[in-house]
Amino acid sequence: MNPAVASLLALLVAIVLSMVSRINVGFVALAFAWLVGVGVAGMKPEAVMAGFPATLFLTLTGVSLLFACAETNGVLRVLTERILHLVRGHRRWLPLLFFAIACFVSTIGPGAISGVALVIPLALAIGARAHVPPLLTMLMVGNGANAGNLSPISVLGVIANTKMRDSGLGEHPGKVWFANFVAHALVALLAWWLFGRKQVIQSTESVTDESEVPALSRSQWLTIAVIALWIAGAIVFKLNLGLSAFVAVSVLLLLHAADEIETVKHVPWGVLLMVCGVSTLIALLEKTGGLEQFTAMLARVGRPATINGLMAFVTGVISSYSSTSGVVMPAFLPIVPKLVEQIGGGNPLALALSINVGSALVDVSPLSTIGALCLAPISDAAESKRLFRQLMLWGFAMAFVGALFCQLFAGWIARW
Repeated sequence: MNPAVASLLALLVAIVLSMVSRINVGFVALAFAWLVGVGVAGMKPEAVMAGFPATLFLTLTGVSLLFACAETNGVLRVLTERILHLVRGHRRWLPLLFFAIACFVSTIGPGAISGVALVIPLALAIGARAHVPPLLTMLMVGNGANAGNLSPISVLGVIANTKMRDSGLGEHPGKVWFANFVAHALVALLAWWLFGRKQVIQSTESVTDESEVPALSRSQWLTIAVIALWIAGAIVFKLNLGLSAFVAVSVLLLLHAADEIETVKHVPWGVLLMVCGVSTLIALLEKTGGLEQFTAMLARVGRPATINGLMAFVTGVISSYSSTSGVVMPAFLPIVPKLVEQIGGGNPLALALSINVGSALVDVSPLSTIGALCLAPISDAAESKRLFRQLMLWGFAMAFVGALFCQLFAGWIARW
């Protein structure tokens, strides 16, 4: 079999498996890379392994370790509870507060999954006392976490910006974050109006919170200080994000501000292996010519005038059943420049933003990790089943909303 065709088939099978099974597609991608690279293309194993994104892996590991420290020593939980203490005001603003807290936690580094895991149990409990519909709480927390998920210092932001840079699209961290934030903020406001206008928005009731505001310990203050210095170093002094994160982690561990064993346990190793495994297979596609065939296949149905909306829809549908960070971004962002060239027009940056936004907007689906985390605290079986159906419908609708948003605004944001 032709190596290009074999590698392309391997990628398509990996994407399908990521949609229909729970196996970590990174393992499958690495296996396919070896089988196709050595068995079909006649490459040496060392040449196949050279496609492993070592720089990306180190960056993701360093960032993940740093925020695992903050998660295990409780600093993120305490900060979340302190912010939620603000709910003593009118309950009409509660959903927006849920959005803001989840966005803040996600933006500063941990990412959407950690943000939802930290915020959703408290938000659902407070929302129930204030008669905020649970679906609205879930959508505000899920979209809030996703809104900050492409910040330059979050795991997904690192993946998106690295893949775009490696594809020749340059550095655009501000536009990557802004496009994603605006899209999620708009759909969150839509959810607030659709599901809260009668019970929440028109209400003038206040919410009381009698719980004691937790105090920050020495180790937690130290963690906040180290993370703040790390962020300042990355933004002001342009320090390497991953390697400087290892320095920050080392300081926290040496000063006993976090437990090393628990910190390592909280790193999302499965996600890291998924991203790097698929990236290795994509590198093989590039070497064998399979990436060109994948691009040509998409170019047959794309047109310059509609490619942004089309790509947002396609990646949104795939991401509904698959991984945004582990499959969609590593597979689609590298083909952007050639796809624009083959369809005879379009803005490469706008197309990349469309991939990012389209694949992220659907992540409140209960088939995704974020949607599943939103449902996890619901103990009533009947209510859980009802909310599952509602989140499924919302997630499916977001594929169309994402396509419309990107078709209308991705080009404008890219040129801004």
